[in-house]
Amino acid sequence: MSFPRTRLRRLREHAVLREMVGRAAVRPADLVAPLFVKAGLTEPEPIPAMPGHVQHTLDSLTREAGALLEAGVRAIILFGIPAVKDPAGSDAYTEDGIIQQALHRLSQEFGPDLLRIADLCLCEYTDHGHCGIVAEGRIDNDRTLEAYRRIAVAQVSAGADVVAPSGMMDGQVGAIREALDGARFPHIPILSYAAKYASSLYAPFRQAAESAPQFGDRRSYQMDAAAREEALREVALDIEEGADIVMVKPALPYLDILHAVRARFDVPAAAYQVSGEYAMIKAAGSAGWLDEQRVALETLTAIKRAGADIIVTYFAKEVGRWVHA
Repeated sequence: MSFPRTRLRRLREHAVLREMVGRAAVRPADLVAPLFVKAGLTEPEPIPAMPGHVQHTLDSLTREAGALLEAGVRAIILFGIPAVKDPAGSDAYTEDGIIQQALHRLSQEFGPDLLRIADLCLCEYTDHGHCGIVAEGRIDNDRTLEAYRRIAVAQVSAGADVVAPSGMMDGQVGAIREALDGARFPHIPILSYAAKYASSLYAPFRQAAESAPQFGDRRSYQMDAAAREEALREVALDIEEGADIVMVKPALPYLDILHAVRARFDVPAAAYQVSGEYAMIKAAGSAGWLDEQRVALETLTAIKRAGADIIVTYFAKEVGRWVHA
């Protein structure tokens, strides 16, 4: 027997040594902070279901991006809420749309110091709240791809460094890659929401982005919670179409999917710790039932350990401050 020669507790005795031999430390540089910007606001608007987060004005968005950089977080993903929504979600791709204004402002203010990822979808911009164009009561996949092409070019023209299609339309990555290449943006990466599940944990986000579906649900295009191999097929197809980074969403309930993606595919993997995951930890922490900081860091470490190179999390700024404290 190896005991007592082998005592694994030796590596846990000293705090510094524990950190040295750890394999899944979460760093602020690994994190992406989601931010919401809304047209027409004169002051930031708190999001009740997501304490600590707001719908930003262009000015407050710029200040928040600066605060994130000070905390060591160098990447954001932007979600826009237009003043007016329509069936086509046209504000998503107009030159003066709110997300284009925000990207331009941040590009001018921070340049290459801040990685600007643009969420590419229609749900925040359509009056029906779905991620695609609706025709005869159904989501028209291929008409939606044409809108996605326009959105991608508009976002990159305004200053996006990465586009992140989240609509789960078949063929979306290939269509966007073709549009970007045709617009002379072959250098722009695509971060694909490749395995996005139809989760109940998105509810606070839908409040923040004002994007709840006005009829039906999104189960015809987002994945069923019980599906596993289908997720790997989705990831494989997106990589074949030109995805540079693939994402699993949500994160913690789907760590098995994240781990399988990391094991099978040799591309960077991202995971999204979604609004419901954040809200639960915040609520339990506020009630004194859990230690918010320790639970947040533990869950993020689990996501990192499962294989995520990049983590999108609403705790990004706080993690930066905790790590630097």
